[in-house]
Amino acid sequence: MPDFECRLKKYRQLKDLTQEQLAIQVGVRRETIMRLEKAQYNPSLKLAIDISRAVDTPIEELFIFDHTGSP
Repeated sequence: MPDFECRLKKYRQLKDLTQEQLAIQVGVRRETIMRLEKAQYNPSLKLAIDISRAVDTPIEELFIFDHTGSP
């Protein structure tokens, strides 16, 4: 399974958004944002796009999947 890194917290804070504010904007619970920031949850494509737009940052900067070792 590829390693997952989430840089959401950095970009969320640059936009002066709390976890709760971001969660409301993208239609999820605050706990989902918390789990994303801890890299404990892989977002759906729709959620990744919504978050990317909310923090005005490309998806590739927010969510990093390490595919080393994959064929």
